[in-house]
Amino acid sequence: MKQILSVFILLFLFSPSRGQDLAHFADSIRVKNEIPELSYAAFTADSVLVKNVLGFRRSDVQNNETKANTDDYFHLGSNTKAITGFIAGYLVENKKISWATKFFTLFPEWKKDANPAFYEITLLDLLSHRAFIKPYNSGTEFQSLPKFTGTKDEQRKMFVKYLINNDALEKNNETYNYSNAGYSVATAMLEKASGKTWERLLDEVLSKKLHLNYKLGWPNRTDVNQPWGHWIENNKLTPLSPHTDYNLNLIEPAGDISMPISDYIKFVQLNLSGLRGKNTLLKSETYNYLHYGLKDYAIGWLNVNKPDKHSSEHAGSAGTFYCYTLINKDKNVAYIIMANSSTENALDGIFKLLEKLIKTVEKVK
Repeated sequence: MKQILSVFILLFLFSPSRGQDLAHFADSIRVKNEIPELSYAAFTADSVLVKNVLGFRRSDVQNNETKANTDDYFHLGSNTKAITGFIAGYLVENKKISWATKFFTLFPEWKKDANPAFYEITLLDLLSHRAFIKPYNSGTEFQSLPKFTGTKDEQRKMFVKYLINNDALEKNNETYNYSNAGYSVATAMLEKASGKTWERLLDEVLSKKLHLNYKLGWPNRTDVNQPWGHWIENNKLTPLSPHTDYNLNLIEPAGDISMPISDYIKFVQLNLSGLRGKNTLLKSETYNYLHYGLKDYAIGWLNVNKPDKHSSEHAGSAGTFYCYTLINKDKNVAYIIMANSSTENALDGIFKLLEKLIKTVEKVK
């Protein structure tokens, strides 16, 4: 009864007038901080308190044709990792693989040429950034790679083989060592264990099981009328053409899914529901393991896991969009902010909006 009353109070809080005030604040942030298109939401496990999409899909053309739409796709960047972790949890629950499965159990034929530093790495090590795989978090790392040919799936497999045959990160005392490439290695394991490509796994879980809309890559690469990403060129905010020579094919499972905010809300709500004890496609214990199974960074989620505070978060950007997600398990509330720019100026505005969202919700907490 107390939880139902709390949700009712929150819904009352976001009356049309309050929603308009928040929209006015968000749009002033958008304009001041040069964010062409901005979307945001606050929600509980079963109710959307506020959701809005503002602005224009590209900075250089602002008219009715480019005006923001509630169905617009935003690039999730590294928030994709939580989706890859979710798919891993789905396969673990279906006994296709375990968190403790070792890479070379599935790829024994690759072991003879591999770096011994990787002999014992597991699926959990890879998804929690504890396998000491080099990061590939910047463009310069990719420039030194050999040229891989074939389909995206074939290129990613050659990339994985290259990674395990070459140097590991030096051992250190960090809790984890963030690595986009580690997610490519983990995905090779998921593909081998399931007998399905990454693309088929996405279709099975996101589309068929969860009924979520998504795209791979920048939104404007499949539809030029979708939002364009932006970055700074010649000291000016510049929209990136879909034909720009820039892709994330090799690390797609780490950071290359796009979604409309409504669909991404549904995915995050599943996580929040699971964290609060509800079994959905995954069991509640699996959701808690994904978020809190390891200290600081579990599987696709950074976390604070203390007796008096349980929260998980992640940010994602490939330099052209920005997505931030925060889940407060204890207070049954989550926040999402998405933008088609990730400049320092844009990030400053995004986190001012986040602060406003949190303060607005917590007035009745």
